[in-house]
Amino acid sequence: MVIDDTQAGQRLDNFLIGLLKGAPKSLVYRVVRSGEVRVNGGRAQADQRLALGDRVRIPPVRLATPTAAVAKAHAPAVEFPVLYEDEHLLVINKPAGVAVHGGSGVSSGVIEQLRAARPQARMLELVHRIDRETSGALIIACRRPALTALHDAMRHGQVGKRYLAWVWGRWTAGAQTVRLPLQRYLTAEGERRVRVSEEGQSAGTRLKCLAVGEYPGLGPVSLMQADLETGRTHQIRVHLAHLGFPLVGDEKYGRFELNKLLDKTQYNRMFLHAFKLKFSHPITGAVMHIEAPMPPAFIAFAQACHASV
Repeated sequence: MVIDDTQAGQRLDNFLIGLLKGAPKSLVYRVVRSGEVRVNGGRAQADQRLALGDRVRIPPVRLATPTAAVAKAHAPAVEFPVLYEDEHLLVINKPAGVAVHGGSGVSSGVIEQLRAARPQARMLELVHRIDRETSGALIIACRRPALTALHDAMRHGQVGKRYLAWVWGRWTAGAQTVRLPLQRYLTAEGERRVRVSEEGQSAGTRLKCLAVGEYPGLGPVSLMQADLETGRTHQIRVHLAHLGFPLVGDEKYGRFELNKLLDKTQYNRMFLHAFKLKFSHPITGAVMHIEAPMPPAFIAFAQACHASV
């Protein structure tokens, strides 16, 4: 096969792992070492970078079909609200409650469902991730150069991410930057969690209160704006909970007794929303400002709390 612009720039081993779905990595490396995989007629190394127009010969490989692969193959075709789209990238407004990809008990997520809905697309790959419980702006690459450029921008902190969050409690501290290291760990039940710990990775969140209100019978609430300096797992949730202002509806780090009393039929979600993205377009260099509108549940919650947003 001939390498096109969606595949150029990948290492040979990563290209083969993506192409040979379900193949053990040991098999991929074995066929490369044996010389059965040829690039432009010659032997190749697993870490070799593929270039546009390279010709790759792949030997016949018999693969078992794992359960997970079968589940992903039958992902429902779903389109999501589009915030921006061109030939290089796609930005969607992900709903709360939908995982970005399948795995860990989830048969399919946004990326599998989008691929099912757009079978003509040569490539659709997640640029970053947001929690299943979080709604908002999610970037998907449609070309390999866009993916690698945006990954590089993420690593260098060149993608601005702003979130909105309703929290329990009345915020009076004013705008501040929270820098508390975060560490992942497993609970006794084997569930993944994150906590503030000096042994963790550095994490920074800039916080600002946008509105305050009172939920009838449950107490004060605040609408927070959170800008990320880093992108650690559950960063906003853990930082705010550590400060005594857990997210409304957060089942991992929240005020469980208050969440339980909320009207689940009206507010069946965690109140965290990826509101705005700012980054340079990976191909044109144009500065992109993309906004995912405040969800209806956020507005309804503000009205219930008599808060102006």
